[in-house]
Formats: sequence, structure tokens, C-alpha cells
Amino acid sequence: MNAAPVLVGYTAAVGFVAPQLILRARWPHRAPALAAAVWYALAVSFSIGAALSAYNLAMPTEHLHAGLVGLLHSCGLDMGAGVGAGASAVTPDPGTAERLAAGVPGAFAVALLAGFAFHVTRARRARTEHRQALDLVGRHSARLSATVLPYDVPAAYCLPGRRPRIVVSDAAVRELTPDQLGAVLEHEQAHIAGRHHLLLAAVEAFHSVFRRLPLARHVREQTALLLEMIADDRALRSHSHEVLATAMYEMAAARAPKGALAAGGHTVLIRMKRILGPHEAPHPALWGSVATVALAVPLLPLLVACPPGLG
Repeated sequence: MNAAPVLVGYTAAVGFVAPQLILRARWPHRAPALAAAVWYALAVSFSIGAALSAYNLAMPTEHLHAGLVGLLHSCGLDMGAGVGAGASAVTPDPGTAERLAAGVPGAFAVALLAGFAFHVTRARRARTEHRQALDLVGRHSARLSATVLPYDVPAAYCLPGRRPRIVVSDAAVRELTPDQLGAVLEHEQAHIAGRHHLLLAAVEAFHSVFRRLPLARHVREQTALLLEMIADDRALRSHSHEVLATAMYEMAAARAPKGALAAGGHTVLIRMKRILGPHEAPHPALWGSVATVALAVPLLPLLVACPPGLG
């Protein structure tokens, strides 16, 4: 039995239906790290499902059972095995079908990897140029472990990467209290320690390949918001909710340069509402079930294409 119809249906559900279910749920903002993992799991599952759907549509008589033998066969390994007389009757040109079956999934993988490399390189170039400008106009503060930039609006952001740097405006140093400034610096340090720029590059690559897909649009938007919430939670370990919220309010109008991650920005209102609202952690049962789903979802397309027990 060919798995293409089931794979196509599953992939469509992941790409179009699953995002709406998560957006309507209340738990993601209470557990942003878990929610981000779920969005990534859906993106990985969709990518695998799309690749396997293409393979099964191109090779309707092949099966991916026994260690993806069919895929190896279509790649040119053991070309004489696995295709019987019945398959030849169904597929007029098996060589073309095999190349197509291997080429389309391969094209997905190459496009995603190339997109990731492109976004990482572009952001790194922008950060390098910005560091050079900071060396000219900014001054290093050993007390803050940050670069202080002359700017009349309270602002703070980080330049992640191999040479990370936290930047604060002199207006932020003047107008924020020591506790508020400490919370902001802790927020930026969380971005650097978590390598959030790489996570953002990954979702940008997914969006570049599947631009018109609702999942691609939402995973990019939600990941950016959830990573800010994760950094907020890191700052809240050592600072009060009110201190962080007031610091964010002071910096709401600030914008970060390309390649940087900022404590302010357009997500401030949502994050302030979360910080100042009720602080209810997800129930352990909910946390465990969602974590299990996040781990299992990427494997489902493989189980559909290669069900256990079929020879």
C-alpha cells in the first residue's frame, strides 16, 4: 500500500490546522520554551512529511520499509533490486521516477540548509558592520560588561555570535534604576547564552522555503515572541516582575539594528501583560503530554511511510 495519501493529508494538517490549534491555546505563553519546541517540532515534521510525500508520489510502488531501502534504491544503490515486473508496468520510465523521488526530497533539504546558511551569514555580516561602528562611537563599561552608546532614547540590545556584545544607550543608563538596568542586561545575556540568533535563523530558513504556508508564517512570528519571553523568564530569576515590566515600558519605543536582539520592540505590550498578569505554571500532566507530543511529532511521517511490521 502506498502511503502518499496519508502523508499528504498529515502534512497538510501540520501545515494548516496545527498552527491554529496552538494559537488558540492558553498554555504557550505560560511555558514559552516548551511552546517553542512544539513549533520547531511541527516545522521539522512538515519538512519530513513533505519530502516523504514527494517520494511516495514519485514512486507509488515503492515502500520506505526496512531502513529506507526504497530511498537508497532510488539514489542509485542496488538498482537491480526492489522493482519487480509489476512496478515496471506501472511506471513507464522507472529511471526518471527514481531520480525524481530522490531529487525532490533532496531539494527540500538543500533549500533549508542553504536558507539557514544565508540567514546566518547575512546576520553575521550586519553584526560585524555594527560592531565596527560601535568601536568608533561607543565606550566599553567594565561595570556593566556592555558597550554604552550615545543615544537619547532608553535602549538595550545584544549582538550574539562568536564575539557577543551587549549594547545599552546612555539614556538607559541615566533613566533606569540599577535594578531595572540589571534586569535588562540579564535579558540580553539570556539571548546570548541561548544562541537565540541561530534559532531565529532556522525559522527564517523554513519561512523562506515554505513562504505561503501558514505554519511557516506563524512559526517565525511566534518563535521571535517566545524567545523574548524565555529571556524575560531568565531575568525574572533575579529581579521582580515590576522591575522588569517598568524597564520594558521605558524601552518600548527602542528598535534594534539588523542581526541584534532587543529587550524592547513591538512585542513589549504582550510581554508586559504576561509579566504583570497571573503567574500560573502549566500543570505537570499538561507539560508532560505536550513534551511527549513535541518529541513524537517529527517521527510520525516516518512511521506512516515505514509502518512497523510490513515487509
